Amino acid sequence: GKMAAASGLAAAPPVCVLVLGMAGSGKTTFVQRLAAHLHGQRCPPYVINLDPAVHDLPFPANIGESCRPCLAPGLYRYGLGPNGGIVTSLNLFATRFDQVMKFIEKRQNASKYVIIDTPGQIEVFTWSASGTIITEALASSFPSVVVYVMDTSRSTNPITFMSNMLYACSILYKTKLPFIVVMNKTDIIDHSFAVEWMQDFETFQDALNQETSYVSNLTRSMSLVLDEFYSSLKVVGVSAVLGTGLDDFFVQLSKAVEEYEREYRPEYERLRKTLEKAQNKQKREQLEHLWKDMGSVCVQGNTLAGSDDASAMGPSELILTRGTLDEEEERESDTDDIDHEVTEESHEEPAFRNFMQETRMKYQRTSNPNE
Repeated sequence: GKMAAASGLAAAPPVCVLVLGMAGSGKTTFVQRLAAHLHGQRCPPYVINLDPAVHDLPFPANIGESCRPCLAPGLYRYGLGPNGGIVTSLNLFATRFDQVMKFIEKRQNASKYVIIDTPGQIEVFTWSASGTIITEALASSFPSVVVYVMDTSRSTNPITFMSNMLYACSILYKTKLPFIVVMNKTDIIDHSFAVEWMQDFETFQDALNQETSYVSNLTRSMSLVLDEFYSSLKVVGVSAVLGTGLDDFFVQLSKAVEEYEREYRPEYERLRKTLEKAQNKQKREQLEHLWKDMGSVCVQGNTLAGSDDASAMGPSELILTRGTLDEEEERESDTDDIDHEVTEESHEEPAFRNFMQETRMKYQRTSNPNE
């Protein structure tokens, strides 16, 4: 970042790596190993922990303690259980995620990667409103990639493997971001069997023939549906304990970033422009309502005052011409009590005061459309 600033080039925005995974899949250990690997490469990441239930983080987190105090109100103040407390704490944390975005923007020249660890109760993050807010906030500003950590040792059963893939597929379509499946714990069992199941339909069918439960028929049918999902899926085997497979992971991560720039960033830019147009349209409508309200009050006030010249003016013209009319009208109107001295009262004073009071009330109501 310093070299880019010295050469006058803008530093590339950091890559946000959103790590998701089931409880016990080795997700937090993978984040620890990933952060240690980047520190060893003299590329320290910006680490964020979004799990409020963790007691001791095995890795140094730049933002990790801030969401933990939110768990207590969710558990005790609202009388919720552990899952409800995590949902509530994440919702409270999401209300201030704009501050997190500012922290990331300040560190974007110093950190090339932003690693975000999520709760083990994966449904809390993927299906709640807070998870959507956090994901869209990151993806709208920085290249973002979803990493789904999978326990390979628990997926040797074809039915369990299929259920895991179905959940990964649902997360992919939920987040609408580049997706990488990290098959963790390759130090226990190699992930080559799972890759073969994904690439060869017949091999997976042979493994299913050994199952006699009724779910095997459903799994056989679903394997045909996921064939297209497998064709574009990025898969890498990693051992978070030994640190093997990380080089392959960063190769897949660079491809995912290219996919984001090619396919996802234009969509987010289009959504941002659409949102800006909608906001500008709403502002224009509010100004038009304000113009109409002030114009109607202006006409009423001038009709009562009996001034033909002022009634032909618009509200802004009337305001701009106050104090620039003839001196005789200024002395008679008794309006500019700050810039002019009033020597005698005019019969137009009550009408104009009513006009100014109604105009002020109309403006206050229009400037606060939610009230």
